[in-house]
This record gives sequence, structure tokens and C-alpha cells, in this order.
Amino acid sequence: MEEKLKKLLSDPERKMNAAEINYLASAFRENMFTVLHERQTGHWGGASSAAEIITSLYFNRLNIDPKNPNWEDRDRFILSKGHASINLYTVLAARGYFPLEDTHQFRTLGAYLQGHPAMLKVPGVDMSSGALGHGLSIGVGIQLAARLSGKKYWTYVLTGEGCLNEGSTWEAIMYAAKEKVKGLVLMIDYNKVQLDGTEADIMPLDPLAEKIKAFGWHLCPNKYDGNKAEDVLDSFKWMDSDDIWPKAVIYDTIKGKDVSFSEGKNTWHGCAIDDEHYELGIKELKAITAKREALV
Repeated sequence: MEEKLKKLLSDPERKMNAAEINYLASAFRENMFTVLHERQTGHWGGASSAAEIITSLYFNRLNIDPKNPNWEDRDRFILSKGHASINLYTVLAARGYFPLEDTHQFRTLGAYLQGHPAMLKVPGVDMSSGALGHGLSIGVGIQLAARLSGKKYWTYVLTGEGCLNEGSTWEAIMYAAKEKVKGLVLMIDYNKVQLDGTEADIMPLDPLAEKIKAFGWHLCPNKYDGNKAEDVLDSFKWMDSDDIWPKAVIYDTIKGKDVSFSEGKNTWHGCAIDDEHYELGIKELKAITAKREALV
């Protein structure tokens, strides 16, 4: 780990700026790519597309305490697209929930960092996720509980296209709009590629923005690049700009981000990373990390 990265992670409580988050996200991609190569299993495509979004949440936004993972007043984050777990694990480790070295035990027999997050096993995981489409329903329930108990925490739910293919997600969208659930934020990692093909081929979602609005949600009108921390942080400002609920933000992202041969390719949704592709990919990732480091 580079000295600059070590220095940044030595003070994770400080809100990171956009340049720092971009750098962290690139460094985290290196760790994700390496772990998935070592294990020969896992989901690179959807993990890489969400790196800046999840890093921004944990290093700039969420009101959390890694020393007290079950703190009652913490903000909640639900990774509804649970197959992207290596991204969440890397960020949680860097944020101080457990040692970063533990991510190299990913998906090994008996390890607590399995292929999908388990809330009873992994510190910092607020919901066990795996089957797509459950995250938003749970998020609605968490925020209704906050309403009943007078709590002020927020819940952020990150979904992908697979979650939006599920009827349970749209049931939750309808119910959350009916109840005007305060503190609930839907964040859509819109990389437009799924396991078996493009979103357009599998189950077209566009016009997605119009659908979200038609279902009664307060949708951010801005078009954001979810692979730029500057845009993600700007979306946080929008979240704080009014008191209209529930809120939703669509982030355009790239599946397999920063590895040229995997970008936008459904074949890299969850395939094993062989030695040849690892050497090519890690070289590209390191080069991008170095460029982003120079801006910190």
C-alpha cells in the first residue's frame, strides 16, 4: 500500500474531498481485482462500477462508528446488489471495521467474508443481501422503524439493473411513495449491463427517470457520472437541498470500470480472472491509481 494511501486511511473520520475519494476508489479497485484473481471467483463487473459511489458514502457521507457497528443511531447502507460484496468489504475494511488483509479470505470455506454480505457475520453490514430485489423493501422497513422510534438516521439503498427487474423493488417503490418515507434514498448504479447481456436486451428500463418520477419519488433532476467522486458528492448536496421524500438518484456508471477489456462487457460480470488478464488489468488499474494519486 502506498504511503499516501496509508496516510489517508490513518484518518478515516475526516470527510474526504473528491480527489481523495477518486484515489481511494482506484486503490480499492486494485485490491478487488487482486482478491478476485486470487480466489478465482466473485463479481468484478458490478463491484468496479460502484467503487466511487460506495467510497463516497463511507468516506464523506455516512454517520457511522466502526468501533460500534451496531450503534442504534447510525446511518444504514444496504447493498441490494449483494454480488458486488468485494467492493463493500474492501471499503468497510479501509474504514476500520476489520483488517484489510481479511479481504483475501474472500469466499474461502469457513471465512466470514462470503460471496454475499451477511449481517450476522460481517461488522458494518446492515442487511444480508444476495437475492436481487430485496434491498429497497428492507430499507423502507428500516426507515418506517426510524419514524416510529423518533430516530434521525437515513438509509441508503444501492441497486443495479437486476434489482430493478424484480417486482418486489417496484412494490417497495410504490409503498415508499405512498408513505413519503423520510430518510430513504435509492441510489441506482446504472451500468446498463447484466449477467447475460445488456440491460436493453434483457429487460429494458428506459425511460427509467420518468418511471421513478411517475411512481411518486423525488428524483434528482441532474445527470450524474457515478464513476466521478465530484458528481457523487454533488448528489449529496442535492439530497440535503430539500425535505421532499423519498429521494432517488440515478448514476451512470461503467461495468468493469478502469480495465479496458472488461468495460461494458457482460462476460466480466462474474467470470474468473485468469493470470493473463490479471497482469493486463492490474497494470491498467495501477496506472490510473497513480494518476489519481498525483492529484491528491
